[in-house]
Amino acid sequence: MNKLGKLLVSSLLVGALGLTGCSSKAGEENKLSNSKSKDIKVGFLYVGPVGDGGYTYSHDLGRKYLEKELNVKTVIKESVKEDKAEVEKVINDFVDQGCNVIISTSFGFQDGTLSSAKKYKDVKFMHCSGSKTAENMGQYFGRIHEMEYLSGIVAGLKTKSNTLGFVGAFPIPEVIRNINAFTLGARSVNPNVKVKVNWTNTWYDPAKEKEAALALIDAGADVIAQHQDTAGPQQAAESKGVFAIGYNSDMSKVAPKANMTSAVWNWGPYYVKQVKAMMDGSWKAEKYWGGVADDIVDLAPLTANAPADAKEKVEKAKEDIKSGKNKIFTGPIKDQSGNVKIEDGKTLSDDEIWSMDWFVEGVEGTIPNKK
Repeated sequence: MNKLGKLLVSSLLVGALGLTGCSSKAGEENKLSNSKSKDIKVGFLYVGPVGDGGYTYSHDLGRKYLEKELNVKTVIKESVKEDKAEVEKVINDFVDQGCNVIISTSFGFQDGTLSSAKKYKDVKFMHCSGSKTAENMGQYFGRIHEMEYLSGIVAGLKTKSNTLGFVGAFPIPEVIRNINAFTLGARSVNPNVKVKVNWTNTWYDPAKEKEAALALIDAGADVIAQHQDTAGPQQAAESKGVFAIGYNSDMSKVAPKANMTSAVWNWGPYYVKQVKAMMDGSWKAEKYWGGVADDIVDLAPLTANAPADAKEKVEKAKEDIKSGKNKIFTGPIKDQSGNVKIEDGKTLSDDEIWSMDWFVEGVEGTIPNKK
């Protein structure tokens, strides 16, 4: 080959590398050891829109807190389907944009996040509410059921009909344990309470969430609680002149005549702690499940709609949970069929709480597809 030919081949090779080397370039950009804030770029996958006023909104508040505290760059993708291929596609796009930290914030993102973590070894991944980890993928969640217990106290003191309604997204342990904790909290101050459950089988569908809440109100519920991503159930309660307990973020402004309090998330400090550890090289994949003592979960201030005696009882119960005196799932506790499920003096382990697939006494509803 003559000199001109060699030069042409060399030029073509350089050009090809420039066109196909995105992954290599991303790999270099994605290395995190001894990083500074300018070297960090975080991609957030959201299951709904930021404007949902609930779950996704709470994560976006955490993202903004992360940006403010550490001056790192972030990008988001809203309304990502809980589909493995779709999740992988979004993560591929994030990596191509230079993201070296990926935070996927919904239960159904787990498999797509895990496969991507195995593909991109130099990228750090954090997945919310799942159970699987990898060397570069951690799992995190909060003990929001602790706040559901407290909100149950408010609901149990408020109800006149002794019928509470709970709008649940999916019949998975994450939702089931919240329904159970809410029921136990309500019955701790009002043993006659029953909690009716209505499933929507969606995280985000404001109209369907409202419809589910209205059905519960028609069935006699005078307080509506929820494990849903929007304030739809709160609005339904207000439209019917009953009361409500919010979820994910403070929903008092959305339904000021109905809302009494909300079980809320505080993701920001956790995100800052994790990214700081990535920057100094101390980060390790973990399964994190923090509670009120870590401030990752909290109860929004009680509104004027809450009963007058609720504040004192809630504050005492909160302190007992924080100190470990009240572990919530300590026996004797019966299931909804009246059988003793947790014996006197026994407390469920974290694994047992995490995988909970049964309802406590006082819950009226079924768990579809239970094996």
